[in-house]
Amino acid sequence: MRHPGIPTGVHVLLEWDGRVLLMRRAGTGFFDGLYSLPGGHVEEGESVVATAVREMAEEVGVVLAADSVDVLGVVHRRSDTNRIDFFVRARSWCGEPHIAEPDKCDALDWFPLDNLPEAVVPYIREALAEGPGPWIRESGWR
Repeated sequence: MRHPGIPTGVHVLLEWDGRVLLMRRAGTGFFDGLYSLPGGHVEEGESVVATAVREMAEEVGVVLAADSVDVLGVVHRRSDTNRIDFFVRARSWCGEPHIAEPDKCDALDWFPLDNLPEAVVPYIREALAEGPGPWIRESGWR
């Protein structure tokens, strides 16, 4: 019996000077107007780390080395569908983060973890509150 796949996302934490990089979603139809970590969906045949590397280049124009990525935690969430989201931290990167996809993001800034903007995607806020990991969290199942 073939089991249907579960959409899988990867969210990347960049930290600099005690702050975390967040982007405000726009024009996507998914949490538009709310801040989120850069990231995206795992593509067919792609690993979690490869997704992190690709998405950071596409969304914020920085280059990650695969060996600079550490897993923080996993969220199994019930949203519009059953979803799995991996949260990873990049220990280092090359380049200056900028809005590389203006059709999907209208703001990009660094925020202290203890003073995030009010408008953050709820499961992203919950994951950021979990700390350095490793951790696993369920969201939206109750």
